[in-house]
Amino acid sequence: MPITAHVAPRVSLIVASPAAPARVAASRRKRAFDIVVAGLALFAFLPLLVLIGTAIWMESQGPILFRQQRTGLNGRPFRIYKFRTMTVMEDGDGVRQAVRGDVRVTPLGGLLRRLSLDELPQLLNVLKGEMSIVGPRPHALSHDVTWSRRVPGYADRFRARPGLTGQAQVMGYRGEVANDEGLFQRISADNAYIDGWSFTRDLMLVVRTAPLLFGDAQAF
Repeated sequence: MPITAHVAPRVSLIVASPAAPARVAASRRKRAFDIVVAGLALFAFLPLLVLIGTAIWMESQGPILFRQQRTGLNGRPFRIYKFRTMTVMEDGDGVRQAVRGDVRVTPLGGLLRRLSLDELPQLLNVLKGEMSIVGPRPHALSHDVTWSRRVPGYADRFRARPGLTGQAQVMGYRGEVANDEGLFQRISADNAYIDGWSFTRDLMLVVRTAPLLFGDAQAF
């Protein structure tokens, strides 16, 4: 199946109040931790990154990396990097969340998604300062627009850089948004993380993420 793509339009988002607490975004220790961990991880995983990229290139037509507009700190959009796991390259208005048994996911892509290996290129986003190791997971721009109308305080999650992992993920609020309750719980967890942020909490969330790499029921 050929790769299809959509161009991202300009999107207006409701951003967090400048008066909102933002210790997590201003922490130099957190930023230093991000740079050190992302740099070491990219070096350590370089052979794996090359292997995965080669396997994607051999399996199906299309680019090795998937790029999509996401919302970052203070509502600023950025382009996220992931290994391509689908037969489509959706962006802009036409973004559909992946669901269990999604026919758009390639066989190799399914494995990468279950083990969260498709997220490894986001280490580059961390080094660029667009993401953090820990923070709210970034959503597609079109989802942010829709969900900000449904969830009070949704835009408050933009007070922090989006993360490779986060409090919502370790609590099981990952993957498909099946109903409003699940969405409310995810956003509540994201904002609770920002309001109660500490460097120690980041370390604990990293430790709690490790077992999920070997089996997360919400990864598909």
